[in-house]
Amino acid sequence: MSTMLPPSSSGTSSSRTATQKTRETADALEADRPTGPRARADARSGAEARTAPWGTDPYANALRNGRGPLFLRRSDGWLLPLEVERWCSDAGAADLSALHRCEGPVLDIGCGPGRLVAELTALGHRALGIDVSEAAVARTRRIGGSALLRSVFDPLPGEGRWGTLLLVDGNIGIGGDPAALLDRAADLLSTGGLLIAETSPLDIDERVQVRLDDGRRAPAEKAGPADRPFPWARIGTL
Repeated sequence: MSTMLPPSSSGTSSSRTATQKTRETADALEADRPTGPRARADARSGAEARTAPWGTDPYANALRNGRGPLFLRRSDGWLLPLEVERWCSDAGAADLSALHRCEGPVLDIGCGPGRLVAELTALGHRALGIDVSEAAVARTRRIGGSALLRSVFDPLPGEGRWGTLLLVDGNIGIGGDPAALLDRAADLLSTGGLLIAETSPLDIDERVQVRLDDGRRAPAEKAGPADRPFPWARIGTL
């Protein structure tokens, strides 16, 4: 596993080649789409994904606006700022350093608004993003990437054949159990495949329940799906 520290942003552009790659990826995904009972199960998982906290208004609004404030809030009130502005920018220098190491087809787990998938497509890779947020998937497609509304724990195209997996922007925390997530990653990778994972530069090993918080909901306002706590994790390298 390769560990990358948090990236910064810089400019990029797409090309005709990137558009062709996007179409090729979409065609390949269509061919790999399950049918019958598996397709019905996938449809159910997609419906469940749309009700997940990441599919709610605070996150969707932040992606549409390209900015926060947006936080993960622990039950004790501690806030982890989410870098919405960076996620919605073009891939930066540190991003590119990681992306140039990618081998074969690339799966970006928790792709968010799609800057890495779009950049990989522009670089000539076959790349796919997955996310449980409709807004994230829509934005990824709009800027030239391919994406599916799917959890990493759902059935996915190309299982066991991905050359590189990306777990960046804190996504090692998905599900609140890094060991289970890494086991799932191993199922998705081809033999000898590469996992590029971002960890915290802090000495931390934390499993917590959090909720999304944009700091705008009035205390008396009725709680909604975004207020439902969900498991998250942070692990460090020091």
